[in-house]
Amino acid sequence: MKFTSTLSVLAIVALTACVDDGASVGQPSVGSSSDLSSFEGARAGQAEMGIQNLGYELVRTEGLTAYWFNRSTGACARVVTADGRYSSVDMLPSGDC
Repeated sequence: MKFTSTLSVLAIVALTACVDDGASVGQPSVGSSSDLSSFEGARAGQAEMGIQNLGYELVRTEGLTAYWFNRSTGACARVVTADGRYSSVDMLPSGDC
């Protein structure tokens, strides 16, 4: 019974990803190579690899603030870490990186 309910939950989660959220064409999807805002709240050590896998490279740090740049998309992100988590993730103009 537990196995069946687990499969049901997984199926619902998979189908939820297919729902059109009405985002306008041309807007970067959250957690993509153009928008890292979904990483807010993530554990810093674990999320770093995910950011790198999206094509970002760390270009500079200022204390607990890191600036990440994606050369292929021109996207720039400022990530502030507090208590081992990304407390804020802001997408910036590419010139800020």
